[in-house]
Amino acid sequence: MTNPLADKIKALIKANGPISVTDYFSLCLADPQHGYYHAREPFGRAGDFITAPEISQLFGEMIGIFLLHAWQQHGSPEHVIVAEIGPGRGTMISDMLRVIRRLAPDLYRSAEVHLVETSERLQQVQAETLAEHDGKVHWHASFDTLPPGFLLLAANELFDAIPIRQFVRTAEGFRERVVGLDADDQLSFGVGVAGIDPSLLPSPAQSVAEGTIFEIAPARDAVMAALCERLRTSGGTAIIIDYGHLSTGYGETLQAVREHRYDPPLANPGRADLTSHVDFEQLASRAKAEGLQVNGLARQGDFLVGLGLLQRAAALGRGKDEATQENIRADVERLAGAGAGKMGELFKVLVVSSPEVALAPFRKKAP
Repeated sequence: MTNPLADKIKALIKANGPISVTDYFSLCLADPQHGYYHAREPFGRAGDFITAPEISQLFGEMIGIFLLHAWQQHGSPEHVIVAEIGPGRGTMISDMLRVIRRLAPDLYRSAEVHLVETSERLQQVQAETLAEHDGKVHWHASFDTLPPGFLLLAANELFDAIPIRQFVRTAEGFRERVVGLDADDQLSFGVGVAGIDPSLLPSPAQSVAEGTIFEIAPARDAVMAALCERLRTSGGTAIIIDYGHLSTGYGETLQAVREHRYDPPLANPGRADLTSHVDFEQLASRAKAEGLQVNGLARQGDFLVGLGLLQRAAALGRGKDEATQENIRADVERLAGAGAGKMGELFKVLVVSSPEVALAPFRKKAP
């Protein structure tokens, strides 16, 4: 089977030489003709992966409860923008709005809902999911065009899809990793000439073995800076959920997923989802540098359980048949449990606010 995006990338490399991992990542996901998010239906059991909101309504409900709590702690302002960046099929924001409408009808009535989505196809899917909120939901191709006002923002599995740069340790120090062509005209990784500022490394280059990979994500840092500037200007709280690590370190995390299985990252450009683990230490550092309060950084399981996931699951299962209750238990385990196939430890939750507020389930204000 031919792959038009692979052919396009190979032609680019033949014309101009090897491309950076960043450029390869961007082409795979966002090429206007053949990019993954333009050409594929990624979500759900029929797609390539399942996100937490698609596993159970409990996930979106807990995020809705958390943002409602944040709104109250901020003093229940009247004009509120409830926003999500990268809303998928609209499942999470639908569950959030249902719980907000039930528990805080005043907030639901006064809030405007704004979704940041670059795919017109996904905007249409989201509009169908959110049909009962007709007239309340607005779409944006860019975060920059959100209207002013107090902001309650959710971003689930956003940062993992923003491209990274990779550097590989060589005898001459760290050099940028690139994508070129091998002797058989197939895509392959190589080493370019660009180096890296040594101050960005978690430990001196000499302390790690040749072949070691280090990843940085200037584009993620820029998105986080823009998000922080908006919160600093208008006030509010943002919750960011993704898979990644709590502290900066060495190691490759670039991965492709196709039909719920891992795929070699260079094998099927445009036909597999390409992501990498998020460096949450870097995101939190950026928030602090921008003058925001880091309320907390936690594992997803600890966050959800601390917020009342188990009690909400028990209420959802009350009076239901045994099979339904068992399904709810299995969903809770997948969302909050540890180990293979579970999200509780791998996924992290970062919450930032301006001005400072104390938010449960975080025990104290972070320094």
